[in-house]
Amino acid sequence: MEKPKPETSSSSSSNRKSSSSWFFVSVLIIPVAAAVLLYLLESFDPASLPTHKFPQTPVTSPLVNPRLLQESEMIGAGKLFGPEDIAYDAKSGIIYTGCLDGWVKRVTLNNSVVHDWAFTGGRPLGVALGRAGEVLVADADKGLLEISEDGVVKLLTDEAEGVKFKLTDGVDVAADGMIYFTDGSYKYVLRDIILDILEGRPHGRLLSFDPSTKETKVLVGDLYFANGVVVSPDQTFLIFCETVVKSCSKYYIQGDRKGSVEKFIDLPGMPDNILYDGEGHYWIGLGTANDDLWDLALKYPSIRKVMAILERYIRRLQFGKNGGVLAVDLEGKPVAHYYDPVLSLVSSGIKIGKYLYCGFVVRPYMIRLDLEHHVARTTS
Repeated sequence: MEKPKPETSSSSSSNRKSSSSWFFVSVLIIPVAAAVLLYLLESFDPASLPTHKFPQTPVTSPLVNPRLLQESEMIGAGKLFGPEDIAYDAKSGIIYTGCLDGWVKRVTLNNSVVHDWAFTGGRPLGVALGRAGEVLVADADKGLLEISEDGVVKLLTDEAEGVKFKLTDGVDVAADGMIYFTDGSYKYVLRDIILDILEGRPHGRLLSFDPSTKETKVLVGDLYFANGVVVSPDQTFLIFCETVVKSCSKYYIQGDRKGSVEKFIDLPGMPDNILYDGEGHYWIGLGTANDDLWDLALKYPSIRKVMAILERYIRRLQFGKNGGVLAVDLEGKPVAHYYDPVLSLVSSGIKIGKYLYCGFVVRPYMIRLDLEHHVARTTS
């Protein structure tokens, strides 16, 4: 019987080269080719964003506290899931907030007790006190709602100019009873919010609802994710937030400039809600601070398309950190910035007494910071 011939060095080398080639093809070439094919076949088509609308110079605050979460206490832990906005009734000492579970909840200020108050069946986001004891709610899923003092929920409006709301977001009420609110996107629902940002097209609207006539009007269209809104203390204008372009603008509702829009402030991050504290300051929730990757993506549609593919087929994208709250004066000048390196998706903040209360999109609690014991300090 003939014995097998030993493998020569040349054949051994050839086998190794063949194995290396197949390894290279299977590990590198095939995945890259598949990724390129997926990119070409993917129908998601991001647009170029108006980069001139982005802050052109760094926005800084003279006072800073970078330990917002570390120095705060939790309120309603395990009972407040995603307390997105905050409306405070000083007469009753109660905070109203909308949560992920569909409940608008009451938080008693003196003992932090949480009560389920009214169930909307959707995702209540913005909340505001009405003029006759009612609470107005911008529900992402349902539309603009009114909740009576005894907790009865009523739909006020869910469309404008024949276009349904997909993401009813912020709300406030003027002294004359006119309700102002935002529709973050008429194309994407809340769970697809990231795709609205990545697409880079202006699907947001600022609207009004007149309770006396039941008329819904579009005041400003073509907004890049319209978010929080607040009526100025002198009732002459609104301030509304545009999350994607990281800014807040004024919309005049009285006087010679009625109907016009102007920039109020550029921001050091993506804004969510804006609230007025009655003491000369607006408080703007910043879901995330400026982030190099996101800033790069906002400039280049091709990067956003890749991110959309990752979001749709691989894993959910994460927002950046350093979320917090920026306090600004009536002229839009930064006064104090409270944030924390581990925080993201901070949605709202408001000073009540000596405390700063903050809400979140997903965290299962509010936080409360003692502003007297944990002051913001100069950055120098």
